[in-house]
Amino acid sequence: MTLVGLVLALTIILSGGKWSLRFGVVECYGGIAGRLLSLHPVRGVIAIALGHVVISRDAMCFAQTSAHEREHVRQFELWGLLFPLIYVAESIYRRFLGQDPYRDNRFERAAEAAARLQQQA
Repeated sequence: MTLVGLVLALTIILSGGKWSLRFGVVECYGGIAGRLLSLHPVRGVIAIALGHVVISRDAMCFAQTSAHEREHVRQFELWGLLFPLIYVAESIYRRFLGQDPYRDNRFERAAEAAARLQQQA
């Protein structure tokens, strides 16, 4: 997943996007990042973690989601290539229970909790 993320990051950087390396995570935004994220099947996605790469639409979205996405990086570290499959399975399970497949997804709840903790610090 990190390799896929790096290829996308390079594309974003070559299109004028910005990047940084923090906490072992390549973070990039701008350029064609917004256009790439608009291809995601879930509408309104403003950032995504792909292994150790985080892609955000722009600087504001990056600032808003960095702690959340770093938690997804940690989840990738824990689950490896199974993470995307487990994430989707969890969303399907939540939908089956009549819950919101995004907001009630245990991985999203963990990422939101991590973001709240950083805001309190």
